[in-house]
Amino acid sequence: MKHIIILLFFSSLFAGGDYQSPAYSLLHAIPFVGILLSIAIIPLINHHFWEHNFGKISLFWSLSFIVPFYLLVHSFSTVFEVLVHTLTLVHTLTFEYIPFIFLLLALFTVSGGICLKGSLVGTPILNLMLLILGTFLASWMGTTGAAMLLIRPLLRANKWRINKVHIIVFFIFLVANIGGSLTPLGDPPLFLGFLKGINFFWTTKYMFLPMLYVSIILLVLFYFIDSYYYKKEINKPTETTDLKTIEVTGKINFLFLLAVICSVLLSGFWDPQYPVHIFGHVYMELQNIVRDILLLIITFLSVKFTSPEVRSQNGFTWFPITEVAKLFIGIFITIIPVLSILSQDGGSLQWIKDLCYNDIMYFWVTGLLSAFLDNAPTYLVFFDVAGGNPDILMNKLSSTLLAISSGAVFMGAFTYIGNAPNFMVRAIAEENGVKMPSFFGFMAWSFLILGLTFISYSMIFLM
Repeated sequence: MKHIIILLFFSSLFAGGDYQSPAYSLLHAIPFVGILLSIAIIPLINHHFWEHNFGKISLFWSLSFIVPFYLLVHSFSTVFEVLVHTLTLVHTLTFEYIPFIFLLLALFTVSGGICLKGSLVGTPILNLMLLILGTFLASWMGTTGAAMLLIRPLLRANKWRINKVHIIVFFIFLVANIGGSLTPLGDPPLFLGFLKGINFFWTTKYMFLPMLYVSIILLVLFYFIDSYYYKKEINKPTETTDLKTIEVTGKINFLFLLAVICSVLLSGFWDPQYPVHIFGHVYMELQNIVRDILLLIITFLSVKFTSPEVRSQNGFTWFPITEVAKLFIGIFITIIPVLSILSQDGGSLQWIKDLCYNDIMYFWVTGLLSAFLDNAPTYLVFFDVAGGNPDILMNKLSSTLLAISSGAVFMGAFTYIGNAPNFMVRAIAEENGVKMPSFFGFMAWSFLILGLTFISYSMIFLM
């Protein structure tokens, strides 16, 4: 983990610059399809093998894209030209992955240092309350922060239950995805929109009713499903939830959490117009360097000033963030040609963009691609397809921007790879003995429940 972060930190220094992307064909997308199929199929065949080798599998598919591309396609005349083309190829990776993994690491570490203890008994009412709380918090502390804060208390409260997979599934739907709809702090696509010029509270104003509508449907549905399974439990505990016994330890991490939020906002509001140049043409914006350094410092401080006993009581381990870091670096590398082709006018995937002839199609095309691609760059692609002018999109085309924003955020809940917290929640649940659905099993849950919900949403809000 440390080696990945150090390597990516130094490579992030080269994340800026004006370069022409290399020409890709659909053949270059084969490794991306390969890593997706590996994530979906290998755990079904041999879960033990997957747990011990997912990093190597991610590395294999990454190299299966990088090595043939450079050996067979490009020829270089100078060492500097090799460097420039390498940096051009990995521009999307470093520019997106570095802040992505640093922010996740900080939120994971800080939230994992806050332990909520007490007499919590997993009844339908308590579970509903925790989901409502997490859905509200996700927009203000990020889906990762809210998910990592509440998933362990939720698991402890329901440890006695046999039927609890549905609880984690709905937690992923609401807390790890849909709850992050109201501010740029909630989900990466909205933060990129903020950096593109979308007003900070535009999402609060326009996404509030859509998020409320979708959340209420899912919360009501969850309550009835959870009540059904609760009645099937034979050995119900005699004690009940006692709110007076609730105790929060590791409170200093609330300050660190506030520091994380301020660091993210800093890179959006502060623009010193002072890019840090490397070799004259390659650069990284100063505010982004400062943000990433601050996130690393906050992570270090959280580890240093949080008692190991608190993390132990919280069942904290580094495995979830390690899994996300290793798998998503492979996804970010192999996804480069897909996003590059998708962004080209008249490219091989132009037909996908041509489907966006109204707001409903913007919602579904952006959303379905976000479920399998990274939702942040997918948001940017369709932001540009819709014109890319923030003033026009916030006003004249506000319904189109709403469709793109809600599609990118909502449909991250369709798959485990749709949003990084999905993977983390699944990993923590499995660490605690919950047998989570497979990749395809989770999709069956999501397409059945979310699919019908999103159809009604698009008919009501985007017609």
